[in-house]
Amino acid sequence: MNKDVILKDLGCKDYKETWDYQEDLFKGIVDAKIKNRREDAGIETPNYFLFVEHPHVYTLGKSGDAANMLLDERQLKDKGATFYKINRGGDITYHGPGQIVGYPILDLDNFFTDIHKYLRFLEEVIILTLAEYGLKAERSEGETGVWLGVGTPFARKICAMGVRASRWVTMHGFALNVNADLGYFDNIIPCGIRGKAVTSLNVELDQDTVNIDEVKEKLLKHFRELFEATFI
Repeated sequence: MNKDVILKDLGCKDYKETWDYQEDLFKGIVDAKIKNRREDAGIETPNYFLFVEHPHVYTLGKSGDAANMLLDERQLKDKGATFYKINRGGDITYHGPGQIVGYPILDLDNFFTDIHKYLRFLEEVIILTLAEYGLKAERSEGETGVWLGVGTPFARKICAMGVRASRWVTMHGFALNVNADLGYFDNIIPCGIRGKAVTSLNVELDQDTVNIDEVKEKLLKHFRELFEATFI
């Protein structure tokens, strides 16, 4: 099993370009697995982890409800935002500046073949990272992502999640609000969940900005430990 993970920080990159890039990496792993199965080729499948920050964009998962997008095309343009229907799970979410988006593109045959465990591990990476900032982040039963204030009237989401998997190969991932402009969430019903707030790390810490590179290092540390992976 290959537990080396190729780390790529794409900086600020258009959503569609990044999605196409993900698809290329995903297809390369799947094709190698198919060849191995057909020809016993013995090809070692790679794993990738992409960090990226997107310009303002809204994405709707394959099981999502388009009614959760509250803007029409003209209003989207006025906001300087784009909109895509995509092939991950989950409903609608927002990506934009000040947000860390992580896309693990893994062959789970290299780690463990359990999608439920994979999602719990991704959540745990976020939970452990936020704990280093003194925040008690949790899962919320029946609701995706990572939350603060679970079980209180002040429950608020700080990290959205949505993944796709085929032949035990993953793509898409998580979006952690670090210095995000939360006003953009007012244009959607985030993840299709009504009556719940969205927050950002800088808001919770009462800071103008949080060092994004520092947060990335903490995320990678916990990912490495949980997945017993090595970044290259």
